[in-house]
Amino acid sequence: MFARGFKSWCENVALRQRRNLGLSPIDPLDAWALAKHLGIVVWKVEEVPGIDPQCLRILLREDPNSWSAATLRVGDRHAIIMNSAHSKGRQASDLTHEQAHILLDHTPARVDISEDGLLMLNTYNRDQEDEAAWLSGCLLLPREALFQIRQQNLGTPAAANKYGVSPKMLEFRLKITGVDVQLARSQRWQRPSRRLKSSGVRTVRDG
Repeated sequence: MFARGFKSWCENVALRQRRNLGLSPIDPLDAWALAKHLGIVVWKVEEVPGIDPQCLRILLREDPNSWSAATLRVGDRHAIIMNSAHSKGRQASDLTHEQAHILLDHTPARVDISEDGLLMLNTYNRDQEDEAAWLSGCLLLPREALFQIRQQNLGTPAAANKYGVSPKMLEFRLKITGVDVQLARSQRWQRPSRRLKSSGVRTVRDG
């Protein structure tokens, strides 16, 4: 359960970050551009300096589904390591999820420090993960964009491609935000109004 007002706050953050990038509320958000704006370094895992080739083979070839992304803190800066074996849509989701933790100023539930003491890998608790998941969804697909998708009758594949997300994430956001339900209720409310207006016109004419 989120704190009261949390979801509205996330929508406002999503719109503010779009404004910071010169985007409108319904424009697609480039997760990599947002990272650059926030001063976050983004590495594909194969770009991590000094990574062991055997570890790389496991992470990208033998067991690529065991992880998505990880946030490191290097001094007072953050670096996000991405699983380049995943689709672009999933990478965008994973990247915004990690950025959401940073925007939410989450304190990790556990911090793993490298042997040289320079790198710290952050691990978050369940509540923090849920908050980051909601904010990342808002960053990629705010409510205004979801309404625009439906009003333009964009199909799931076309809309997912436009916003750089997976079809699964798009469908999830449409469902979890209640956008489809809200639009359906609006349409049901409008239909009786049109019938009532037509009836009134006939009455005037007949009289």
